[in-house]
Amino acid sequence: MKVKRSLVIRYSEAFKHQVVKEVEEGQCSCAQAQKKYGIKGVSTIRYWIKRMGKLEALPRIIRVEKPDEKSRIKELERQLQQLKNSLAETQVRYLMAESQFEIVCEQQGLDPQEVKKKLEQKDSSEQ
Repeated sequence: MKVKRSLVIRYSEAFKHQVVKEVEEGQCSCAQAQKKYGIKGVSTIRYWIKRMGKLEALPRIIRVEKPDEKSRIKELERQLQQLKNSLAETQVRYLMAESQFEIVCEQQGLDPQEVKKKLEQKDSSEQ
């Protein structure tokens, strides 16, 4: 049985400072620097900035919530998921009904499009 060894890359402090400096000065983003220098870890440069940078280069999101907001958000997310599920179920039922309608029309020797047009005309004249 072969043991797969992972490659550990060590970066010099000077290299880290150079990358952090480029990002902080706006010469490139973290993602661009990662690609430019072939840095494998997706959060490596952000870690370097937190550890040795000015921190202005990192995007910040500060969220202030009231205690009841979190539960309200969870409830809205639950309702949204429920609506998505209901919509998906309705779409499946519509497609099934449409298929059944076409089968019945074929069995009766009718053109489904013609039958639909007649039904639409009947609906519009009744309104």
